[in-house]
Amino acid sequence: MRDGSGARGGSGARDGSGARGGSGVRDGSGARDGSGVRDGSGSRGVPAARTSSAAPSSSPFPSASPRPAIQRASVRGQILDALRAALVAGELAPGEVYSAPALGERFGVSATPVREAMQQLAVEGAVEVVPNRGFRVVERGARELAELAEIRGLIEAPVMLRLACTLPADDWEDLRPLAEETARAAAVGCRATYAEADRAFHRAILALAGNEQLVRIADELHRRAQWPLGGSPTARARLELMADAAQHLALLDALSAQDLSAVEALLREHFVSM
Repeated sequence: MRDGSGARGGSGARDGSGARGGSGVRDGSGARDGSGVRDGSGSRGVPAARTSSAAPSSSPFPSASPRPAIQRASVRGQILDALRAALVAGELAPGEVYSAPALGERFGVSATPVREAMQQLAVEGAVEVVPNRGFRVVERGARELAELAEIRGLIEAPVMLRLACTLPADDWEDLRPLAEETARAAAVGCRATYAEADRAFHRAILALAGNEQLVRIADELHRRAQWPLGGSPTARARLELMADAAQHLALLDALSAQDLSAVEALLREHFVSM
């Protein structure tokens, strides 16, 4: 190493007017480090990297076009909805094992989105994984259904009773189209269509409380309560669905009138009869 007048040590470092360290790094006027990288005024990058805007991209998916990922999510979501509807309708029978490739062929898609959707249903408790075979639809008994109804009543009834004391009649009337939609779905007799309308009505009521977590948890419990019982994939007949829908309309009338005793009685009957 040399001193400030020109001394140089073993590292080869120079001062700010042209100093160079052992790593080969130069200053802003054209410095280059040991890897060959220069700055923006004449820099040269690693040979594999190009900085020119005209250079073709080495990635097969441009950063401005994330469409493949969106499409995969969309397919998975559609398959998940279709599988849920098939579960509610009893088209996927409790106790039966279904493979992802077979279901993929049925829906006209690859096995991958089916497998992903089935994994989600396994998390929700609708199916269970059978190694090297596929997914078995969980067999449910009357006791499980009664337990779900009890939990739903404990969550939803206090909220509705509290809302009945505070909300004006007009707020309840805004929900009447949803209640009427459940009646139309029940008249058709399609359990999958009714299930969606039923949950939409209950979600709308609970949403008035302004608690998103409450709505999410209650909706998940409601969904689980709609899966058919083991050995009876068409447990709820058309007349039962129509009676259930009629309770929705009666419940709105009681809520609008702030008739708490009627609300409580209707909710008790509604959850027990599910």
